[in-house]
Formats: sequence, C-alpha cells, structure tokens
Amino acid sequence: MNTLVCFALKEEAAPFRKIAAGRVGVAVLIVGIGRDNAEKSVRGLLAGGTLAPPDLVLTCGFAGGLKSNLKLGEVVFETTDENVRAKLLAAGAKPAKFFCADRIATTVFEKKRLRAETGADVVEMESAAIHMVCTERKIPCATVRVISDTADEDLPLDFNALSKSDKSLDFGKLFLAMAKAPGKIPRLMALGKKTNFAAQQLARALEIIISA
Repeated sequence: MNTLVCFALKEEAAPFRKIAAGRVGVAVLIVGIGRDNAEKSVRGLLAGGTLAPPDLVLTCGFAGGLKSNLKLGEVVFETTDENVRAKLLAAGAKPAKFFCADRIATTVFEKKRLRAETGADVVEMESAAIHMVCTERKIPCATVRVISDTADEDLPLDFNALSKSDKSLDFGKLFLAMAKAPGKIPRLMALGKKTNFAAQQLARALEIIISA
C-alpha cells in the first residue's frame, strides 16, 4: 500500500522520517502551515506525477487540546477507514473531533471559546484542506495528530504575530520578541522539549499504521 504522510512542519515529521526511511510505499510531504499551503502542496504533488497514486493519505502533526482531559503526547485521530481506526485504537490513540482553524490558538481563553463554539476536542490548521483534496480524488484520508499543548496552558508567545504572510515563523520577529521579554525564554525552551516529546509519540503511532 502506498501511503502519503503529510506534516505542516519538518520538526513534526523528524522522528517519523527516521522510522520511514527506506520503507517502500511511504512518502513524507511537508505542506506548510495552514489550509492554503496544505491544499497547494497536496494538489501539486498529486498532479505532478512524481509519486505513485497513494492508497491512503495521513494528515499529521501537532494539535492543541480543547478538551481538558487530553494530555501532552496523547495521539488523537479521525478517520472513516476501519483498518486505520483499528490500528490506532490498538496503539492507544483516541478518536476525537477536530476543528481546522485559520490561526494558532495561543491562549486558554481562545481554546475555551473554540471548544464552546465548535464542540471540537482538538484544533489544528491543515487537515480540512487535505481531506477536501482527497475526497475529490476518492483517496482514503485520516487525521492523526498529537497533543503538543493542552487546553489549560497558554503558549509563551503569540506565534500568529510572529508569522510571515505565508504563516511560516519569522525568526527576526521571534528574536526581537525574546529580546523584549527574556523572561519567556525558559518557557520557550520548555515548549521545545514538549513538542519534541509529542513528535516522538506521534511517530510511534504512525509506525504501527505503516508496519502492517
């Protein structure tokens, strides 16, 4: 089975790439942040003819918790593919309702508002666009994400304000923000450790999907 595994960021994909290296039928695509980037990247790859048509597309990466009982590193998913569902449940992943947002939910207040308005358990920014493309092409698609920040924690900075027009991080703005608020540097370092742990947990779950 040919499987296309999509991530917004290379940092999300790094642990899985080590697992998938050299495996036949597994391709990794970095789509960028947000719906527009994700749609453009997936459409471009599928139309380019450089990849065998996938039998399954996975939209993966980090997600923010909106439901209070979801913990850092927990893998959550949404799929209508019963084979993928069975594998993920066996791996300890939890079914969840996703909301695809246009911006990063950076505060507890924003997460509570999204939970109240959408009823979603988690929030991310790419999966709706990838599912749309796959539906058009009749390719099975599953969302498999890992909690990188929980419902009861603020992110150390407003990363929306530190982004370029294409939603990628503007490191110049980031360094300036750190210089203005050096007290937040330890929290940023802690966030880096959390996201690394989350990416490792996600890779383990994805390994189960591609191993059978």
